[in-house]
Amino acid sequence: MNQETIAAFERLNEILGIVRKECPWDRVQTMESLRYLTIEETYELSEAILGIIASKEDDDTKANNEMKKELGDIFMHLLFYCKIAEEEGRFDTTDVLNAISDKLVDRHPFIFRKEDYHGESWEQIKMHEGRKSVLDGVPTSLPPLVKAVRLQEKAAGIGFQLDEKEMELHEGMTEGQFGQLLFNLIHWAHNRGINADSALSKANLHFQEEVRNFEESKGEKGAKSRNV
Repeated sequence: MNQETIAAFERLNEILGIVRKECPWDRVQTMESLRYLTIEETYELSEAILGIIASKEDDDTKANNEMKKELGDIFMHLLFYCKIAEEEGRFDTTDVLNAISDKLVDRHPFIFRKEDYHGESWEQIKMHEGRKSVLDGVPTSLPPLVKAVRLQEKAAGIGFQLDEKEMELHEGMTEGQFGQLLFNLIHWAHNRGINADSALSKANLHFQEEVRNFEESKGEKGAKSRNV
């Protein structure tokens, strides 16, 4: 990290400290009140990431600016939580940064502690932290599709695999059967290196574009017919 980056961090930290004291809105925020806003910002970042992926050029100014803006929002939220925690005597920004640094070192024994590494998988390494199940790290509040993706990724990390079943659609399918079909499709995609959530998000964007093109085309035809 160069001095320019350190100065930028210190500037943000100073500005956030000022608005926390002097802005009526910022002054009353709590971890609880920020939580749902952070979730919203995370989804906005996700959309910005899709924009970067869809961009054909590295110098796409619009996509880069959107990504930069959303990363900044997330960065500010993280620092805001640290400030609130420090005010409440819980921990401070230094504690947070040291904690993630320690975690990275612990999670990479094959880099930092080669003498302690015996070929364990990523999920097996995390089990040393006291987790009872490899699934313990999957938040219960994740959206269902994202959760299914993460559950299967976690299970695959310890060698657990579902048997791929024949996937058939029929009129009499129950909700439970349809749910199982979706789960199996996610599993099918995972085994082929496809993230189902990203795939569906991209399909949503493609569908939105098709609808907009249809609306524009319909509007142009309507305008022509009125001019005749």
